[in-house]
Amino acid sequence: MIARVNGPIYLDYAAGAPLAPEARAAWAEADVPGNPHAPHRLGRRARQVLEQAREDIAAALGAESAEVILTSGGTEADALAVRGIFEARQKDAERPCLLIGATEHAAVRENASLARALGARVLEIPVDSRGVVSLAFVAEHLDARGAETALISLMVANNETGAVQPVTVVVELAAQAGVPVHSDWVQGVGKLPTDFRASGLAAASVSAHKLGGPVGIGALLAGRGVGVVQVVGGGGQERGVRSGTQDARGAAAFAAVLRADGPAPEALDALLAPLDALIAEHPALVARTPKWGRLPGLRSFTVTGARGEALVYLLDRAGIAVSTGSACAAGVAGPSHVLLAMGLDEATALGALRVSVGAGSTLADVEALVEALPGAVERAQAAAAVTVAPRHARPAAGIAPGRPQAREAPPPRHVAGGPGAA
Repeated sequence: MIARVNGPIYLDYAAGAPLAPEARAAWAEADVPGNPHAPHRLGRRARQVLEQAREDIAAALGAESAEVILTSGGTEADALAVRGIFEARQKDAERPCLLIGATEHAAVRENASLARALGARVLEIPVDSRGVVSLAFVAEHLDARGAETALISLMVANNETGAVQPVTVVVELAAQAGVPVHSDWVQGVGKLPTDFRASGLAAASVSAHKLGGPVGIGALLAGRGVGVVQVVGGGGQERGVRSGTQDARGAAAFAAVLRADGPAPEALDALLAPLDALIAEHPALVARTPKWGRLPGLRSFTVTGARGEALVYLLDRAGIAVSTGSACAAGVAGPSHVLLAMGLDEATALGALRVSVGAGSTLADVEALVEALPGAVERAQAAAAVTVAPRHARPAAGIAPGRPQAREAPPPRHVAGGPGAA
């Protein structure tokens, strides 16, 4: 029996944070009806709000205001970076190689697949059992094919497991070969150092709703000298890269949450101490988030003999919201490509849960989860025991011992009409 807690408990901040008071206030204050490109007084006022927000976003992320291309969120920013930079890099020389991490978000993976129509050969950087990319593979690839490589895209931290990637080292290796690097910063902003000027990156993607901003606003940070071909044509707003009427109110709300002081990363990890203790002592729970080099406030683990979707349902019935992994892949049946790339088999990967905390989380919330989880595990295991196992199990997708081997990335399961915002 799983006791129901008093009121809903939200432990899925990695999917999206509740709207912060700062964002709500900024949205209301910036509520001007004018189009920022309209010549009348209200249009000029909207333009003023938009450009002030752009300056604030740039300042918070260590960029110049001219480097901030406002988008509808992380997915669009990733699309502009992956396809837009790849195509721009083909103009003066043929560079077919597009290198991405094996555990990238679907927004990167699917747009890399779409770049095949532009001649891209997509290669995945293999990861180890922690989900961290092989620097040896990157170095060897650049030594052999640096001149043929258009772009490397590597997220700062994984959205499912929280594994932090060695982006700084990859940037250094790529710079020697003259290859630009893009990084998906969606999960890292506010929790990890994200200084665009100091990073050496050519481009980075950010999104407001992971921080408590509104859904539907994000940005691509693109260096002044970085060419980006527009993915969707239109009126030529946002440096001629991202067309469409700009959302001045959304930009103001985004800037407000970036200016606000969020919870300290150490405090987020401290909230999860009771869960860490349960994972360490419960025989069915196996941690998939690294002990070191991890995103604060996020834990991923698998439950032996149970399905993650069943656990999510049971915990939801108890009033606790967690997830199996990326909310952007909601409704997509099958195991996580992230866990498969780390070497897990399908049955194990299907038992994944992700817990993430944020500004509104309390220690009591996590303690309630810890109290409810053992009962949910027992019931989910009982349900799985009577479920017919799949007849065709995919082999483990881990890395064989020894030198990492290159492999061309297969197209994702969903190419057209891919998942939602990163």
